[in-house]
Amino acid sequence: MKGSVFFRRNAFVLIQITLVLLVCFAGAALAASGGGENGAEAKGWAATDTYRVINFAILFIALFFILKKPVSHALNGRIEGIKTELEGLEAKKKEAEKKLSEYNEQIASLDREAEKIIAEYIKQGKAARERILEESKKAAEKLEEQARRNIENEFKSAKLKLQKDILEKALTKAEELLKDKITSEDQNRLVDEYLDKVVA
Repeated sequence: MKGSVFFRRNAFVLIQITLVLLVCFAGAALAASGGGENGAEAKGWAATDTYRVINFAILFIALFFILKKPVSHALNGRIEGIKTELEGLEAKKKEAEKKLSEYNEQIASLDREAEKIIAEYIKQGKAARERILEESKKAAEKLEEQARRNIENEFKSAKLKLQKDILEKALTKAEELLKDKITSEDQNRLVDEYLDKVVA
């Protein structure tokens, strides 16, 4: 690769030198054929002009054949270099496209993985909500049952207390009524009946 670059540079310099020489010889040939002695115009085609044109043609043909191969090699080398660069760029492009495709696949797989994770979290959240609702329902039922039992116990206790109060008041009232309505004869009679029962 370095040799072909060196060869191309040398060929390019050689082409430039050849072109400069051609221009110089052509300019000299034209100047010689166009001018005369003491600045007078030429009166026609002279033999020296023919030799100059022939010399120029021979030089041009010689340079053409001499430089044909190096110029052709230089141009072919340049074409090969461009082809090689294009192939390298094409390979890099294919590799970049392959990497881009891989990255796109990775991104797509990450998106799918993210969707799976989100779906799993949603599923777990729903399950946790159902579990919490079930537990709270059971706790509410327990609290309701306990409250019902407490109410029943309080009701029984209040009922017993009320019955006791009513009984005590009834006894007190009955005692008061008995005290008001019983006479001493009734008391003596009750005592006699009690004694008869005890003796019997």
